[in-house]
Amino acid sequence: MVAAGAVAKKWLKEKFGTTFVGCMTQIGDVPIGFESWDHVPNNPFFAPVADVSALEDYMNTLRKSGDSCGARLRVVARGVPVGLGQPLFDKIDADIAYAMMGINAVKGVEIGAGFGCVTQKGSMAGDTLTPDGFVGNNAGGVLGGISTGQDIEVSVAIKPTSSILTCPRSIDSSGQPTEVITKGRHDPCVGIRATPIAEAMLALVVMEHALQHRAQCGDVEHAQAPIAATKP
Repeated sequence: MVAAGAVAKKWLKEKFGTTFVGCMTQIGDVPIGFESWDHVPNNPFFAPVADVSALEDYMNTLRKSGDSCGARLRVVARGVPVGLGQPLFDKIDADIAYAMMGINAVKGVEIGAGFGCVTQKGSMAGDTLTPDGFVGNNAGGVLGGISTGQDIEVSVAIKPTSSILTCPRSIDSSGQPTEVITKGRHDPCVGIRATPIAEAMLALVVMEHALQHRAQCGDVEHAQAPIAATKP
């Protein structure tokens, strides 16, 4: 998947200038602030911060306890062509959610504001459009199932690792109570390794929709200048 995603990233960048970034925004109950994308490749957590010592301490404590935790990831597609997707059966955001849920351990997907829009008023949630462009991106770069040209913002929830040293209760083949004892080496948080996978999956979905659009419309381009996106 990651190898195929690398091909998709290369093609999309050469064809449209589209790029992809991703990071971890929370591990267990520890939120991770955002400092810079430049920090992401410099630590094993794919965290956008310079100092990850607190994350390392958290993971060491968790590992020694024999338990595990989940994680929250953020992946972004920048420079996405306008008009990818369809308003009903092939919504690009629906396909993104479908693809992300196909990644092992993923239990939740948000596009843009996601569940945060529940507490927003309509006056806030709507991405107002002005002559200078959009003033917000609560929709995460997709409106009515079609890309707007803004950054496609996706958040993914990774569940805790099920293979842990503690002994969860279960039943055997006869239906009798038993315990599941997992030995060996296991990651206390599989979300640490998932950022490149989520990036690749997003790239594959965007490329698929770009190819579908090309098949339907050829290389015909609209004469209207693109609408300015919000600043990241």
